[in-house]
Parts: sequence; structure tokens; C-alpha cells
Amino acid sequence: MSGFNSEGASRFNHRAIWAIYKFELHRFRRTLLTGLLVPVITTSLYFVVFGGAIGSRMTQIDGIPYAAFIVPGLIMMSMFTESIFNASFGIYMPKFTGTIYELLSAPVSAVETIIAYVGAAATKSLIVGTIIFVTAHLFVDIHVAHPVAMVAFMMLIAISFCLFGFILGIWAQSFEQLQVIPLLLIMPMTFLGGAFYSIHMLAEPWRTITLFNPIVYLISGFRWTFFGRGDVGIEFSLLFVAGMLALCLAAIGWMFRTGYRLKK
Repeated sequence: MSGFNSEGASRFNHRAIWAIYKFELHRFRRTLLTGLLVPVITTSLYFVVFGGAIGSRMTQIDGIPYAAFIVPGLIMMSMFTESIFNASFGIYMPKFTGTIYELLSAPVSAVETIIAYVGAAATKSLIVGTIIFVTAHLFVDIHVAHPVAMVAFMMLIAISFCLFGFILGIWAQSFEQLQVIPLLLIMPMTFLGGAFYSIHMLAEPWRTITLFNPIVYLISGFRWTFFGRGDVGIEFSLLFVAGMLALCLAAIGWMFRTGYRLKK
């Protein structure tokens, strides 16, 4: 893995980062209509089903109109999926086509590679999250209590899950493996993590068991930026995000140092 340890990579290679970043965004532009239309349709359907059918019977949660209550969960659910898919697919394709060897031999450091791929994936995820936020305004009146914190939290979540997706893309050895964790792990954990309800509505022992679901802390923290309240304290949400970032960076660092599934 000379490209990641060479002296030539000691200088920050802005051109390489920009080239990879543009290439990844160009792939997004090729499916722009689908990439933008699907979140709008999906969000609209969720509002029709959850906001309309269920919301008419459960008008408020903790003093918050139900249709507004589910908005943070909808945004997080889509951003989780988009971040993992975009980042994992972005690094998996060079492995699948064999062009990963050109990247490994180029004067591009591991840090520069991560910034480029994760940065592009996070950009796509943030675009989708913003579209869902705007679409939600067509169905419900939303007032964000902490707008700066909301944007910062969205960025942290996008980066964290893109790093996780990057790990998944390196680990995966088939397209099927790329979909296993998002579909069989992340999606169920999101539905059970308070995206559409407050965990305080659960009876014991389920309420306590739910606290072991890490998604609870992410959705709760993001909901706090909207309404100033969440199922858990905002400090626990921030602590979890920081821990996730640290673990993902440590795992990626180990993968590049050892060449784990990068050369195979």
C-alpha cells in the first residue's frame, strides 16, 4: 500500500480529493431525478399513513402534534440509509471493478481518500435530508427550536454513518453483503428506535430494553434540536455520536494500515 505511506502523500493532495469528490457526485447526478423524487414520494406516503391515519387518533405526543413529531425520525431514517448506501457503494465499486489498485498506488493518503469518498456521500445524504425537511413543510407546520444545532447534528450524523458505510463497503465482498446490514439491522433498529413514537409510551421492560438500541440516542438528539426535548438527554446523544465517530475512524485506520480486504 505504498500510495498511502509514501513521502509524496505527506503534502495534502487537494486535487486528488476534489477529483474523487466530483466523480462521486457525478454518479449521483446521473440518477438525480430518482435520487430526489424517491425521498419526496416516500416522505409523502409516510405522512399519509402515519401523519394522517395514525395521527388522527394520536393527536399529540408530549404536547407536540404527531405529524410534526415524526419529522425528525423521517429525516434520520432516510439519512441513515442514504449515508450507508452511498459511502459503501462508492468504495465497493473500485474494489469490484479492480480500479482500487490504481487508488492504492496513487500518491493519495488514507485521510485524503476518506475525506473525498465520505465527503461526497455525506453531501448526498444532506441533500436528501434537506429535501425531506422541505417536503415535510407541505404537510405540517414545523418550527425548529435550535436551527444551528439541527444543521450541525445532521452533518455529524451524515459523516458518522458515511464512515460506517465506508467500513461496510471495504468489508463487503458482494452486492448482497452491502445490503445485509442496512436492511436487516439499521432499518429495524430505526423503526424500534422511536422514529414514530416516544419510548416513554412503552411499558416496562420494553422501555429499558429500547435504551440499548443506539438509534434511540440519535433520533432523540435530533428531535431535541426541533422541539427542545427528547427521549434521552442531549448530552447522551452527543456522547454516542462522538463515540461512533471515534470507533469508525479507528476501524478505518486499522483497515488501511493492514490492507484488510483492500487488496483482495
